[in-house]
Amino acid sequence: MGTYDEMFRRSIEDPEGFWGEAAHAITWHKKWDAVLDSSNPPFYRWFVGGELNTCYNALDRHVENGRGDQIALTYDSPVTKTIRKFTYREVLDGVSRFAGVLRNLGVAKGDTVVIYMPMIPEAVIAMLACARLGAVHSVVFGGFAPHELALRINDAKPNVVISASGAVEVTRLIEYKPLLNRAIELATHKPEKCVIFQRPFLKAGMIQNRDLDWEELMSNASPVPCVPVNATDPLYILYTSGTTGKPKGVVRDNGGHAVALRWSLEYIYDTKPGEVYWAASDVGWVVGHSYIVYGPLLTGCTTVLYEGKSVGTPDPGAFWRVISQHGVKTLFTAPTAFRAIKKEDPSGEHIKKYDLSQFRYLFLAGERLDPDTYHWAHNLLKKPVIDHWWQTETGWPIAANCLGIEHFPVKPGSCTKPVPGYDVRVIDNLGNPVKAREEGLVVVKLPLPPGTLPSLWKADERFVESYMKIFPGYYFTSDGGFFDEDGYVHIMGRVDDVINVAGHRLSTGAMEEVIAQHKDVAECAVIGAKDSLKGQLPVGLVVLKAGVIREEEELKRELVQMIRNEIGPIACFKEAIIVTRLPKTRSGKILRSTIRKIADGQEYAIPSTIDDPSILAEIEEGLKRIGYAQRDVRRSPW
Repeated sequence: MGTYDEMFRRSIEDPEGFWGEAAHAITWHKKWDAVLDSSNPPFYRWFVGGELNTCYNALDRHVENGRGDQIALTYDSPVTKTIRKFTYREVLDGVSRFAGVLRNLGVAKGDTVVIYMPMIPEAVIAMLACARLGAVHSVVFGGFAPHELALRINDAKPNVVISASGAVEVTRLIEYKPLLNRAIELATHKPEKCVIFQRPFLKAGMIQNRDLDWEELMSNASPVPCVPVNATDPLYILYTSGTTGKPKGVVRDNGGHAVALRWSLEYIYDTKPGEVYWAASDVGWVVGHSYIVYGPLLTGCTTVLYEGKSVGTPDPGAFWRVISQHGVKTLFTAPTAFRAIKKEDPSGEHIKKYDLSQFRYLFLAGERLDPDTYHWAHNLLKKPVIDHWWQTETGWPIAANCLGIEHFPVKPGSCTKPVPGYDVRVIDNLGNPVKAREEGLVVVKLPLPPGTLPSLWKADERFVESYMKIFPGYYFTSDGGFFDEDGYVHIMGRVDDVINVAGHRLSTGAMEEVIAQHKDVAECAVIGAKDSLKGQLPVGLVVLKAGVIREEEELKRELVQMIRNEIGPIACFKEAIIVTRLPKTRSGKILRSTIRKIADGQEYAIPSTIDDPSILAEIEEGLKRIGYAQRDVRRSPW
């Protein structure tokens, strides 16, 4: 292994050689004819002619090579007070038998299966069973609204849907079956069969001739072997929101995906076979696919499947308990999880109860890591806190501190340097490169490395239109940012989070950084609201730390002064409101576009991805208090 500079240079100048070597960490049924096929840009293909099976690489080969008795999966569910551990041999047995169930239901190589499940071992088993057969799974976040689930069923066209009777959300019971039934009513494509896993605390009603019981099917199932597939065959579809309202089906191939994720565990996360890796996310999101299921298992790690929250299940010490109890070496989660812990336990009292001596790294991604949260986590843990940046579309990190190669000094607010394979550039609106510290549009020069999206599900034109056409020869990330003089990447947020104040382009992320430094602020969001004179004006939404009570006008004056001192009067920051919490998706992203619509008095639909719709009414009232959100809005039910 060379230095970061050597590895990065080789990955860009000789991608075939670089990734051809990395591919030897994966077991192939048939070796590839070419590492990279670039004959039809922007549709690049990796490991053309190669054959493999992702499930074999995640399970069978570890059992064959002596890891059968190692724990593959630790299921920790504080909401049901359950902890179960599964060895690689036990997971393989469950997966191979459930693959037999699916085969008996007519599922074969190339077919699609929708999985609509909570954070339970059966969700992982279902995903890997599909991979075993060469079927294409599409996991939909459990509890998603029927309309959104119906859209995904219509697009993926599965003949089988796998679901569960329900889940516990902290203390609230969510029944999945009525949501699934309604989604199938709404869908034009009708799945032939639904396999339902009945949870002990909730029995779902079954529809005759369509719904089948998981346990009954498994009691009579026979194991089936892995089906080899082409490296370029799809492994899964994962839907992400689209601007048209129709979700975009991000496709992940088998070969490039396996190679990239296996490489990333070792060289980005510095995590080796046999070690315990925990991604505190959900299998319904890309983090769950890449780093709860496939990445750790392809590497031979123990992965943690956590059915709980960072706070409230039962307290802000939940994460410390899991790390201590299961010997977690590496934790990957979203900054919002740590902001929630910081809000409830600002002095970090709960961490004192647990032994974290085995814990090594905290990785954060999914949204921008503000420097205040970075410093709080770093001072509390006394361990490396690593910000890194990637997207559903890429499937694994674009920029990171690659700890398995070379540990660079951390700069709060930066995700460090581009990961080998990603030729990241920052350009202006005309496609010209910008100077160091000058903010611009972040793009990646083609070809993208293995593991990234080769296209969208049955929508090649939309793939080109969404990502490739804007700046030919580049993948457009839709994020804004800059390189500093040391080559560190600074991602300031989505391009639509840049506001235009009297002709000046200003980053809301930069303002959020300043506000987050206030001693009483747990987290915040800044949006650009319409203004007849200046085009847009920034408005802050602030959540206070637990136990803090402040008068809104007084706090606003303090924040205005902070912004003036740090950014200047040019920001025109004059308004802020205190709210009990910020509206977020279930994956933790702040719904800034929805807040913007409320502030501008526009009609808005309550997003199906929102974790708590009731907060929107409080935000609307708060914005009216300062002169925004004046028009009555019609809300559609979620």
